[in-house]
Amino acid sequence: MSGILDLALANLISPIILSFALGMAAAVARSDLSVPEAVAKGMSIYLLFSIGFKGGASVADHGLDARLVGTLIAGLALSAGLPFVAFALLRTITRLGVTDAAAVAAHYGSISIVTFVAATSVLQGAGLTAEGYMVAVAAVMEAPAILSALWLIQRKGGGSEEMDGALWREILLNGSIVLLVGAFLIGALTGQEGLERIAPFIVAPFQGVLCLFLLDMGLVAGRGLRDSRGHLGGGTLAFGLMMPPIGAAFGLIAALLLGLSAGGATLLMVLAASASYIAVPAAMRVALPEANPSIYLTLSLGVTFPFNLTLGIPLYVAVASAVVGG
Repeated sequence: MSGILDLALANLISPIILSFALGMAAAVARSDLSVPEAVAKGMSIYLLFSIGFKGGASVADHGLDARLVGTLIAGLALSAGLPFVAFALLRTITRLGVTDAAAVAAHYGSISIVTFVAATSVLQGAGLTAEGYMVAVAAVMEAPAILSALWLIQRKGGGSEEMDGALWREILLNGSIVLLVGAFLIGALTGQEGLERIAPFIVAPFQGVLCLFLLDMGLVAGRGLRDSRGHLGGGTLAFGLMMPPIGAAFGLIAALLLGLSAGGATLLMVLAASASYIAVPAAMRVALPEANPSIYLTLSLGVTFPFNLTLGIPLYVAVASAVVGG
């Protein structure tokens, strides 16, 4: 227990967490601090390209094997299955209707790539390495949750949403997915030699850019919490804190079955514990326009994201290290 607390404390005073805290505090205090949208978009592109490229280069160095394929399949299964767990929990402890519950559930089956990136930074600080192909697992976990949520809607009578062309395009050609997968393929094709050639660009500045990006995320999360009063009840807020450890537990079970390293197990736990606030909200606007964004966005970005960033990631690192072995 003391190890978890020590790691959590060290994480809380890290530059990336303090940057997020600064942004959230500024938003709650109604400061006029802001990050231009174009700058925030540029930082997002940089982070996605960097993590994708490094993951692809690591896979090129590692090679294709059964464990990689098995981990991809496990990621797909987690993304498709976790919305059913989330939906059942929401319908039990909250008063959300079928449509809003399904929309929220979709977010908790998909992933937050920024949480994933922050976890890789924490792992590096803890001296742990993870399988490079985990970034590919992150990419395949973006979309299946959306399909599960739409199935829940049709099954539970919440609507008659159809998988039309616009929705398929939103799911498959979402910018974050295209960039992450594309950078991963470039890294896989060029390998370590390609990584060394652009390392001064995608390795050295990475931590600084991540701090500025999380400053902006703190601003967005703080504004969401400030403006969402009346939309979130106690049960809904409790869900935003309960679902991450539940998802992480499923991720840990899968990691143990696959024989992943402690670092790989941590990242699979993080992916299963995180909630999307980029890809899924965009798809929900097309698929479930009647769902309330104040509920699903505030839960994923304003409740679950800060929880994972400050307490969740250190907890997952400690548990994976204890169970799998550092």
